[in-house]
Amino acid sequence: MGSHYTGDSEQQRALDCFIKLLRATESVNTEVHKSVYAEGLSESQFGILEALLHLGTLNQNQIAKKLLKSGGNITLVIDNLVKQGLVSKEKRSEDRRFYWIDLTDKGRRLIEHLFPRHAENIEKRMSVLTPEEQMQLGELCRKLGKNNKQ
Repeated sequence: MGSHYTGDSEQQRALDCFIKLLRATESVNTEVHKSVYAEGLSESQFGILEALLHLGTLNQNQIAKKLLKSGGNITLVIDNLVKQGLVSKEKRSEDRRFYWIDLTDKGRRLIEHLFPRHAENIEKRMSVLTPEEQMQLGELCRKLGKNNKQ
């Protein structure tokens, strides 16, 4: 179902496209995160573990930027991961403004177990599109995401 807004045709087209984008995102996101939820992790917790796996030790600000989350939200999520024994957090003598976050052995084992299944779920869900369509969608999303016009 598209928008029922009766504005001009440009607004109707933009709203219809936006609604489809949101619905597709929610549908794909829910499906591909089922294995993450089954392990008792939130999307944000999984995102932090994945970032640390692929990028190495990061500070809280770097993690927040990578995940497009607020610093306050990331602090809470990291604290919960610390309580679960999945990440460690430390201040370094050279710059005590930040906490540096790293995977524990337990966290590394979990994300190394989860990520291949997650990638497989994404591949399956995206396979409805041809490789060319996937590339095109990726480019369109990048263009849309970098648009700063107001």
